[in-house]
Amino acid sequence: MFKTDTIAAISTATSNSGISIIRISGTDSFNILEKIFMPKKGNVKDFKTHTVHYGEIISDNKKIDEVLVIVMKAPNTYTKEDVVEIDCHGGALITRKILDLILKNGARTADPGEFTKRAFLNGRIDLSQAEAVMDIINAKNEIALNTSVSQLSGNISKIIKELRAKILENIAFIEAALDDPEHISMENYGETLNEYVNNYMDEIKKLIDTSDDGKIISEGIKTVILGKPNAGKSSLMNTLLGEDRAIVTDIAGTTRDTLEESIKLSDLHLNIIDTAGIRNTEDTVEKIGVKKSKEMAKSADLIIYVVDSSVELDENDKEIIKLIEDKKSIVLLNKTDLECIVTKDDIKEIIDKEPIEISAKENIGIIKLKETIKEMFYSGMLNYNDEIYITNARHKESLINALESLKLVKESIDNNMSEDFFSIDLMNAYEELGFILGEQLSDDLVDEIFAKFCMGK
Repeated sequence: MFKTDTIAAISTATSNSGISIIRISGTDSFNILEKIFMPKKGNVKDFKTHTVHYGEIISDNKKIDEVLVIVMKAPNTYTKEDVVEIDCHGGALITRKILDLILKNGARTADPGEFTKRAFLNGRIDLSQAEAVMDIINAKNEIALNTSVSQLSGNISKIIKELRAKILENIAFIEAALDDPEHISMENYGETLNEYVNNYMDEIKKLIDTSDDGKIISEGIKTVILGKPNAGKSSLMNTLLGEDRAIVTDIAGTTRDTLEESIKLSDLHLNIIDTAGIRNTEDTVEKIGVKKSKEMAKSADLIIYVVDSSVELDENDKEIIKLIEDKKSIVLLNKTDLECIVTKDDIKEIIDKEPIEISAKENIGIIKLKETIKEMFYSGMLNYNDEIYITNARHKESLINALESLKLVKESIDNNMSEDFFSIDLMNAYEELGFILGEQLSDDLVDEIFAKFCMGK
């Protein structure tokens, strides 16, 4: 059990609402409650665990608020410590007043994520489950929520623990054989180990392969709108958002910097970035905008290339096509409400994609665009099932490092090296997988992870 002082924080939003919840955790939780709470029935010291009690918060014999108090005794609590939750009226002033009273009577203000940090340090959950708590809070769609709930339930932990147990068996066998070669033979063990390692690598590769989908699930699809100046990029963004967010004029080069907004498309979350029009220019500021547009395109999950059908294709279009050749992209033939100079066939001659005819101004073809995006990212790839997705960059890094260590084991086997080398690299893989669960992490890294949590969680 990780021993700590007593902490308290407001666990609901600090704004006017129906109720607010103040959470206390630590060895002095019930002592503090006894000083400030007057129950209608019974005494605090006689309360049974996991019960709810009605009464008043009192300060200097003065009633502060009528509240419900939930008491939960260690170790069967979120933090594995004594926990008290006070449900008071939801005014920001009254909530803060009760918290100040709790702090005055012996608690200290909890750091961001400290309740969940204590759950981790006290062994109630591992680090991957702790991180899932914040992912649930930040979930932007149903798939992200389901994935985070799955992780909180321990599905990733189970896979990692099983994999580590298998690796540890190999390590234990090698060490035992090296200590007692007379009784434990390692003849042809390299072949056996090679087969085991192949299986471990396959399992890890499957997890790593889900990380791209996992990133999209948790963070959304980074969608960059590219095109020449005045092609209708900003009009398209406004149409997708359903509001006039980007400035639209007939003057080419109006957009000189990126503009980012988010929209929900069924269970997909699109982070849309409107960029400066790409063209050769002598304008210093516009040049910076064009350079930034190209940089955004490199890291995009999806590029929407907007072509002005009323203007002939030129060298700028060819430059944009080079940017999207190896990227997941959609080509839009915009301004089809006007007389068209560029046709679908013209586009297909220079890039192997079927353009979608739209008019961002008249809202024509937008439904087809949305359906195309859903088919591109949703068809089978992100259709949520019981599959595990790696959504955390830290987890992915550890998996990659573990995979590299296992590759070294195979190299040692192929080169007929001493069994000591097998054991060293197997142990490295074992430890890298352990980092996912929170084993042997530095205090600084743990603090950094929980610092990203919201207050009161």
